[in-house]
Amino acid sequence: MSPSVLVTGANRGIGHALVEEALARGAARVYACTRQPLSHPDGRVTNLVFDLTDGAQIRAAAATVESLDILINNAGVARYDDLGDPAAITEHLAVNLFGTYTVTQALLPQLTRSRGAIVNVLSTGALAAIPVIPAYSISKAAAFSLSQSWRALLAGRGVRVHAVMTGPTDTDMSRGLDIPKASPQSVARAIFNGVEAGAEEIFPDPMSVALEPDWTGGAVKAMERQNAGLVAGQPVAS
Repeated sequence: MSPSVLVTGANRGIGHALVEEALARGAARVYACTRQPLSHPDGRVTNLVFDLTDGAQIRAAAATVESLDILINNAGVARYDDLGDPAAITEHLAVNLFGTYTVTQALLPQLTRSRGAIVNVLSTGALAAIPVIPAYSISKAAAFSLSQSWRALLAGRGVRVHAVMTGPTDTDMSRGLDIPKASPQSVARAIFNGVEAGAEEIFPDPMSVALEPDWTGGAVKAMERQNAGLVAGQPVAS
């Protein structure tokens, strides 16, 4: 059966590439979520318009999604700061953490019915802070912890949770970084490959993939699995 996929931040960069990759892989329906209306020539694409910081808009959009197999929380914000203004942290958490949380909670009934997958597009900055964008790094670290928690809590419902540890990618968000970058298209392909392979953490580019062997077999991953045992067999609150 062809899956249905929802992608936030679908208007550009990795989000746009994820929409195109889902279509190329035969998705029956792709929900492309943006803040402003978006048109797409493929009839399988449905545009959902909402602001990630507006819970009412998110819940209204989610109510129009009849079924869903894969949710990709891709939308995010990244701004340069020096931690001098706490508003920068608030802004990043509002989008990168609470936006991800609210979208997922709103769509969890559909994902539970399909025994689907949640894919959170994060960053290697979740593992090692990028000090020129520290508020971003803080928010992605928090979203990674959220992903690990959901992974344990939702396993009993058959919902899988994948965390994507992107390195530098050639998007508007990283335009100011003068370093080698992967293409959004190659990252999108790697994300879907990782979901199909059942990888809990997905390292989708040449820089991040170097971290994969040590991470997968490392002590932190082992501790995550050990901690997950604390909720094994317990009912998950609705």
